[in-house]
Amino acid sequence: MSLMIPDYVVDLRRGIESDEIVPYFQPLLELRTGQLIGFEVLSRWKHPLRGMVPPDEFIRMAEDAGLIGQLMEKVLLHAFSTMRRLPEYLRLSINVSAIQLRDRTLRRQVCLAAEQAGFSLKRLTVEITESALVGNIEHARTITEELKALGVRIAIDDFGTGYSSLRHLHALPFDEIKVDRTFVQTMLSRRESRKIVAAIIGLGQSLGLTTVAEGVEGEAQADMLLWMGCDLGQGYLYGRPVSDKRLERFVLEQKKATRREVGRPPNSEDATFQMDALPSQRLSQLQAIYDGAPVGLCFLDRNERYVSVNKRLAEMNNAPIVSHLGRTVAEMIPEFYVFLGPYIKRAMNGEAFSGLVFRAARADGVVQVRSTSYQPTRDEAGEVVGVSVAVVDITERESAEVALRESEIHHRYAVELSPQVPWTADAQGQIIEASPQWTVLTGLGRDESMGMAWTKAVYPEDLVGARERWTHSIKTGELLDVEYRVRTTEGKLHWMRARAAPRRDDSGQIIRWYGTLEDIDDYKRAKEELREAVARLHGVFDAVPVGIVIAEAPSGRIVMGNPQAEAILRHRILETPDVTSHEEWVMFHLDGSRVATEDYPLVRAVVRGEASGAEEFLYLCGDGVKRRVSLTAAPILGQEGEIIGGVVTIQEGKD
Repeated sequence: MSLMIPDYVVDLRRGIESDEIVPYFQPLLELRTGQLIGFEVLSRWKHPLRGMVPPDEFIRMAEDAGLIGQLMEKVLLHAFSTMRRLPEYLRLSINVSAIQLRDRTLRRQVCLAAEQAGFSLKRLTVEITESALVGNIEHARTITEELKALGVRIAIDDFGTGYSSLRHLHALPFDEIKVDRTFVQTMLSRRESRKIVAAIIGLGQSLGLTTVAEGVEGEAQADMLLWMGCDLGQGYLYGRPVSDKRLERFVLEQKKATRREVGRPPNSEDATFQMDALPSQRLSQLQAIYDGAPVGLCFLDRNERYVSVNKRLAEMNNAPIVSHLGRTVAEMIPEFYVFLGPYIKRAMNGEAFSGLVFRAARADGVVQVRSTSYQPTRDEAGEVVGVSVAVVDITERESAEVALRESEIHHRYAVELSPQVPWTADAQGQIIEASPQWTVLTGLGRDESMGMAWTKAVYPEDLVGARERWTHSIKTGELLDVEYRVRTTEGKLHWMRARAAPRRDDSGQIIRWYGTLEDIDDYKRAKEELREAVARLHGVFDAVPVGIVIAEAPSGRIVMGNPQAEAILRHRILETPDVTSHEEWVMFHLDGSRVATEDYPLVRAVVRGEASGAEEFLYLCGDGVKRRVSLTAAPILGQEGEIIGGVVTIQEGKD
């Protein structure tokens, strides 16, 4: 008895054998960068009469007719051969049905097709639907472990639509988790879908799985998925499935295209932080940052109640963290709420505020100055669900700024009253700032003195030298120190001393010159008067009719002698090292005995501070002749009465 084979089975077998069923490739992109990372294989039947038949119609037919294995081999070999021509970083995903998960020859089929096509199985991901696992866990575990041993990645497809999903994740060695398209396509309009997608992504991240979203059709979906932490996206937004003939061109176009802003995070004005999408590791890290932040942080719900508070803000409010939770801002800090309340209400309506500064006394009497910022927090649909608050205690900073302002005022007064003229020049030597004292001194206003206009006040005879020294310092970076005269408002010439040092940046380049102009007119005049006085003293010293010799203490070094002394002693006084020189200073008593050095009148004056009246000695002069001389000596005393030298007068004695 012969069995009648249904027409559709005959038709399907013919289609498989004649290669009418071919793979199409749907792109998979990385949401963070928009870069192409691979493709999922989707089978299409190019029927000669019916046209393109979708897989939903013929896959079930193949399973019922026992042709799924033959179909799998054909599609795998075709897909692997096509992918071999593409860059190795591009991966390939294939779907495995429930029947194939029970087929122990699946591993052999995959290996044989990969070997024939020269395709590396490390580039392959096998996707398993949740429904295929029901009642099939043990077989599925065996087959997936065999595939994993070949380097194949395993993904669970359409997650959230099947039965006992968490048990499946625990039982099998999955690498990826795919969010079903029904949730992705409705998450913009349905809050429940958004929460399910966020939960699946968060679950995948906490388990260390790559998360893939199916059915991404718009930028808004991609933005939300990225912000939830999803890794990969698949859908019409990134491209429809393409045939093997167009695949290489598609990859080339992706390489040439500029990087798309697919999946970009929302801008700062409407960004929210989706805590339910983060893995436990990231939550732990964020919690540590939150608790350890030096800034006060909290989150207020729609009723202005504290949902979370960090340690720093609790310290500012002088109350434990636990006493904040569930209570309103008005209850916790009523003294501040008078000021804060209106801003909190406006933030709940979507306004953001930054750097609001206010001052108030806490309940314990401590006065605080705070800078507070409010940022509305929105859910995935853009609704404000609360306000994030950041508070900085700027009490000490405020006090420091007040002290600084007072210090600046004092400094300005000190500068204005100082006899010196501070000034600043740029790197090229152009004056950019000068003390008001310059105007008082010269009569030139600020605008008349900037740049190189200051030279108008310099006495012409001194100008060339002053400019040369300033130009040299600018070129070499050497310190400036130059003296010149300026004409004052009274028309008089005044001596000034200009000094300056360069300031350099980190690279050593001069960026500023800072200097002072010091009034040295009194010093210069005193110095000139002293020089004239010394000249007059020298005139008198040289004109007296007696010899005079001066020595310093305690060395006895000769520092001065007049011509009359040299004439009497017959040698150059200043060529004598000191009064103890045995070659130049030789004296005898009148009885012919040698005078000891320590008994010389000048030595006694310098060493012991003794003054002596006129004493006569025989002095061995420079020409070798002994001459009778009369010596009178006295010490020279300093302001404190200390011996600083001695003086001796010399006259020719009487024979």
